[in-house]
Amino acid sequence: MEALKQIANIAGQSGLFRILKPSRNGVIVESLDDKKAKTMMGPTARVSVLNDISIYVDNADQSIPLADVLLAVNEKYGETLTVDPKGSNSELADFMATVVPDYDRERVRTTDIKKLIVWYGILRQFAPEVFEKPADVVEPSAEAPVASEAPAAETEDEKA
Repeated sequence: MEALKQIANIAGQSGLFRILKPSRNGVIVESLDDKKAKTMMGPTARVSVLNDISIYVDNADQSIPLADVLLAVNEKYGETLTVDPKGSNSELADFMATVVPDYDRERVRTTDIKKLIVWYGILRQFAPEVFEKPADVVEPSAEAPVASEAPAAETEDEKA
């Protein structure tokens, strides 16, 4: 999900932001909402790029990238997310278990699940390109080994 490299959460600010341009004094961002307000975040702002966020799983040494979790939510629920971020803790935990069955229930807090649900809604509405699967990336990787093997085989035959 290349698109997540340009979307960030900023501590102390509600919602998500598209990173427009980094500068010496911070970063220029645009809110992912109807207003599309542009603002400058200073160097002390805690900006977390969504591509760098992950969810803990039961194996202590591993975590799942947020991109994979968002894709799992999209595959399971699509546009109709059935859980409310203001729901009970057990409802939120059940939702998370349907998406990531082996998520670490001790380290993933209820607030993290709420953020995931809110972020998913914002991304579905204002950045749907995040959930589009790039067809050109899948096809060349499948064809690349065939194309690279054929010339190598011909070259070896010609030498022999």
